[in-house]
Amino acid sequence: MENYSYSRELRLLTPEDFQPVFKNAVPAVSPYLTLLARKNTLDHPRIGMAIPKKHIKLAVGRNRIRRVVREQFRHQQHNLPAIDIVVIAKAGIADLSNQEIDKILDKLWRKLVQRCSG
Repeated sequence: MENYSYSRELRLLTPEDFQPVFKNAVPAVSPYLTLLARKNTLDHPRIGMAIPKKHIKLAVGRNRIRRVVREQFRHQQHNLPAIDIVVIAKAGIADLSNQEIDKILDKLWRKLVQRCSG
């Protein structure tokens, strides 16, 4: 039975966790989201988010994006290699429905798996 929890060890928490990903990353880009990934030394993927106020003014909107991304990651974590991922939101994402964001994320997860496995 696979564990679909979203525990603390699945998150990038400190600036020291984020820095290596920003320095040397494999990108997966869409008009609304950018995913940056880099292999880690652990046996599981980790995720961090950068959702700027500049693009999504209200906290409600930023939190909704975080919730959708977190939920998608929770379901996809067993299909992902041991990588650290930073999700960066772009302008216009707040106008999309949760289902549209899910579709974009599905494509981006597949791109990352392809690029980080090979």
